[in-house]
Amino acid sequence: MLNSKIVGLGHYVPERVVTNEELSGMMDTNNEWIIERTGIEQRRFIDPAKDTVANMAAKATHMALERANLNVSDIDFIVFATITPDYFFPGSGVLLQRELGLESIGALDIRNACSGFIYALSTADAFIKTGMYKTILVIGAEIQSTALDLTTRGRNTAVIFGDGAGAAILQASDHKGVLSTHLHSDGRFAEELYVKDPGSSRPHAERQPEQILDTSSFKVHMNGSMVFKHAVVRFSEVIMEALEANKLQKDEIDLLIPHQANLRISQFIQKKFELPDDKVYNNIMRYGNTTAGSIPIAMSEAFGEGKIKSGDLICLAAFGSGFTWASALIRWS
Repeated sequence: MLNSKIVGLGHYVPERVVTNEELSGMMDTNNEWIIERTGIEQRRFIDPAKDTVANMAAKATHMALERANLNVSDIDFIVFATITPDYFFPGSGVLLQRELGLESIGALDIRNACSGFIYALSTADAFIKTGMYKTILVIGAEIQSTALDLTTRGRNTAVIFGDGAGAAILQASDHKGVLSTHLHSDGRFAEELYVKDPGSSRPHAERQPEQILDTSSFKVHMNGSMVFKHAVVRFSEVIMEALEANKLQKDEIDLLIPHQANLRISQFIQKKFELPDDKVYNNIMRYGNTTAGSIPIAMSEAFGEGKIKSGDLICLAAFGSGFTWASALIRWS
């Protein structure tokens, strides 16, 4: 059986920087309150006149291709993770295919929210291992800003999210790059972090725009304390699962890149695994939570800063809506 490895990483974030001070002018909040609860200092919001989920992904892809010394035509397949597609349907995978000028290759969309990139990575890894494809583009990209309730009513979630895209290119290899991936879910807690609409399981009248007066069900609902409680447990479990599956110890991790949900969660996991600061990469301070985009953006930045080197053991871990959680261990080469 073949193996897969990541040969290129890229990212793109919108130009507009939205600080905590700017949000303080829109709602009853302040810089100290936001930093204390989330660790976020600023985030990026799109310009609706020029940014889309697909074209942000295309810009991230071009960076990844350049770093990998590959051409667009080398891509055999696209796996696109997002919960904020440009259209309700079709998915953003085909829109990215169009942006890149590719013809007829397959494009698969993944809707696993914060765990989406690792689910997409796992899918691509499996396709490559079976020999079905040789070069797969894996994307995590989101536009959250245009759906946020930027008032005091929505501040608990509005201060958290940002926009951006990350890309990883996987190729077949004789050497193990992706050592293993581990995917989990527990739908009993689906409504603890979700956006209810536009859902299909409604009476006909409730799905017609002229009848929709209450739009609150189109906003993010999050039971923050419940999410935090489960996240710290599941993060730890799925990281240990990956280490045990590969007969490795926690001190062998060279860099942990957790989903950027909340700096307090990342710090809790760091302390639990006794990892020094230089072995954990966080960028939530600059970008907020970009959902499926957070891990590939962080990976791309870490690589660009020289924090991912040949031979390093990289651990990815995520937890989010669903609830879903996942991990991946990668031997960088």
